[in-house]
Amino acid sequence: MGAREDGHIVARLRVLICMRVIAAVFACAISGVAASACEVVDFRTVRLPSGDPIKVALEVGYPGIKVKDGEVVFSEEDSLPIGEVRTIGPFERLKSATIAEQFLHPYPLDFDLQSRKTPWMDPGRLRNDAFFRALYPGGKGKIRASLVKMRYTGLRVKSEFAATSLHCVHVQLRAALDEAAAIGGHIDKFFANPGGSFNWRRVSGTKRLSAHSFGIAIDVNTELGGYWKWSGAQEGKVFRVRNKIPRELVEAFERYGFIWGGKWHHYDGMHFEYRPELILYARLRGG
Repeated sequence: MGAREDGHIVARLRVLICMRVIAAVFACAISGVAASACEVVDFRTVRLPSGDPIKVALEVGYPGIKVKDGEVVFSEEDSLPIGEVRTIGPFERLKSATIAEQFLHPYPLDFDLQSRKTPWMDPGRLRNDAFFRALYPGGKGKIRASLVKMRYTGLRVKSEFAATSLHCVHVQLRAALDEAAAIGGHIDKFFANPGGSFNWRRVSGTKRLSAHSFGIAIDVNTELGGYWKWSGAQEGKVFRVRNKIPRELVEAFERYGFIWGGKWHHYDGMHFEYRPELILYARLRGG
């Protein structure tokens, strides 16, 4: 295929972004979410008010929830304490993080992977299970009912993922997939043989649900992404990694609120997870 033809195809892909965002917004409406709440948000540039970084990050990242008096308020009936950063070991914190501890390691917005060499520097890997169950309530049945199928349509590869319509995650994923496809045909290989998306399961060795259980995470090509356990490294001593995921792909996802597991010390290079509050918190902290 010639360069001119490649250029025409890429141009057509860019045109499709707007069309598919409109379709995703329509999906919001039929799934019970107000269409006006499902406008695509660029979390790298959205205007941020002043105030406590955790409060601002949570309220802008998830419109509708409020942070007041040391609690995250999801509804009149449901709230959780933010808690504090405790003086405990990394294993204990990983198994039962407070909401405050989810922000312990600021997510790096640049593509310098040096920070991941610090043991236990896993921004986003610390999760408070109750927080996610409150954000995406109803259990397996409701999450499954909220799923909307999204497709990566590249020059030569097509892959399908499922994301929840709660908090309009599917609209953000649609925008990320379209932007990734518009980069060019060399991105296709990262969406060949993807690891999947929705999967109701617990994190290995814990009682916490995986991010995949809530329909907020996808895994791209497992062979190219890589995973720390497959390297044979010991936990807390994962120093060598040969990253194959390009910066432009990572930034396309980060723009729409998805963090990348490749920036973790315990790297999960195939993994993208909807955590807009961490992107916003990094901006507020000058990251």
